[in-house]
Amino acid sequence: MTPCLRPLLFGLVLLPLAAQADRPLAVVAPWEITGLDPSTSGYVFARMRVAETLIDTDAAGQPAPGLASGWQVSDDGLTWRFTLREGVTFHDDSPLTAQAAALSLEHALAKPGILDSAPIVAIEAEDADVVVHLDSPFAPLPALLAHSTTLILAVDAFDDEGRATQMIGTGPYRVASVAPPQRLTVERFDGYWGETPAIGSASYLAVGRGETRALMAESGDADVVFTLDPASRARLARHDRLALHAEPLPRTIVFKLNAEHPFLEDERARQALSLAVDRVGIAAGLLRHPEAAAAELFPASLGPWHLGLAAEEAQDVERARELLTELGWETNGRGMLERDGQPFQLTLRTFSDRPELPLVATALQDQWREIGVALEVAVGNASEIPSGHRDGSLELGLMARNYGLVPDPLGTLLDDFGTDPETMGGDWGAMGWRDADVAAWLDTLRQEADMDARAELAGQVARRLNKAMPVVPVAWYQQTAAVNAELEGFSIDPLERSYRIDELRWGE
Repeated sequence: MTPCLRPLLFGLVLLPLAAQADRPLAVVAPWEITGLDPSTSGYVFARMRVAETLIDTDAAGQPAPGLASGWQVSDDGLTWRFTLREGVTFHDDSPLTAQAAALSLEHALAKPGILDSAPIVAIEAEDADVVVHLDSPFAPLPALLAHSTTLILAVDAFDDEGRATQMIGTGPYRVASVAPPQRLTVERFDGYWGETPAIGSASYLAVGRGETRALMAESGDADVVFTLDPASRARLARHDRLALHAEPLPRTIVFKLNAEHPFLEDERARQALSLAVDRVGIAAGLLRHPEAAAAELFPASLGPWHLGLAAEEAQDVERARELLTELGWETNGRGMLERDGQPFQLTLRTFSDRPELPLVATALQDQWREIGVALEVAVGNASEIPSGHRDGSLELGLMARNYGLVPDPLGTLLDDFGTDPETMGGDWGAMGWRDADVAAWLDTLRQEADMDARAELAGQVARRLNKAMPVVPVAWYQQTAAVNAELEGFSIDPLERSYRIDELRWGE
């Protein structure tokens, strides 16, 4: 055992049954805690069930009551009224009021986050209601209010400038200690408005290296370990002390392309790179999930956004070569492409926080070499992709993009392919690519309430993105976890909003 990694936990020590109820839970995942503010680390506090949002999600991933017991919208679509649940208190024993909830949302609106995509004019408190005023109709507003950047905190959690200096939420667990960027411990909050959790305390540890996370599961230094690489999954599957879980997520492994790069500005070049990818081979051979191969951005769980394209039909190496020939590329004596004396050479940036990404990057390197494209793979920090987007230095970026950050993917798509020509693309979306039709369709989707009309527009957006390929899909992501076999009630949230630790209990 490595006590330094788990100072508060019991590892492999067998506890008497009477002590099981007080046995702490150890959760390990890749993601660092960058602070206390929901705008930067809200996802950690939401997943560890410390803080909650006005809107939750149901089993089908649709908006459902959270801290708001219900909501309604005015006939003109400009005023939304969210009625708060009664009898809720914060961890400092102050009551949840409309004033406190409105203040949290005002602070969220003032910072970069998901609410940027909503045309919010004002947020007010009226009796037990939080009222949101818009300057134009925005149908997916409830879905945005399920995002972790909109966590509702107590008034005293913020300083005079609106910065969160304490994490005072309403969840079934409250913060016992926090030491960014790695550690968080929580303890059961007996004043919780919902069902009291069985496990009294838990810890969260951010561990970037996948090999280290797997070793912690293997040694017993962690009880729940998220995001396992394929090799580790195969090894851990042989341990009878562990149970392995996997769940398909609305997250897609994609590579984004700089559409202003002279080699990539013509969509035929982007199509050629896509046609050269062996998605089925990557999904089966590297990810160990053949069904994960993805020929489109949006999985079936996202309904009308899904086109039903077959991954095995998405590879056509000869057609890729034809497209590149149309663009003036010729094969030199070494079998590589040149045009006007320049080699077709690109750099792809990726990161190892998700351990499958460097493996996929290497596969792309080999597959594109077959069509004469030289690819250099640069494995660094996840922040290097958005920073390269902003300074224009990024050529290609391989990442896992979550299109289910909120129950309606429109919020993410507005960031990635949005309607504002000055900010279109965000940090993780299209780079140097503009499409007036897509912008107009997304803008209409912001306001359209009719489900049939929304479905038709969603399909139009998906088809155009699949043709222009500013972002190219490779595989659907599978969330994986290794879990102590003594734990009962474990499940993976497909929207990654919660680790569901309040649903766990130690077996007898």
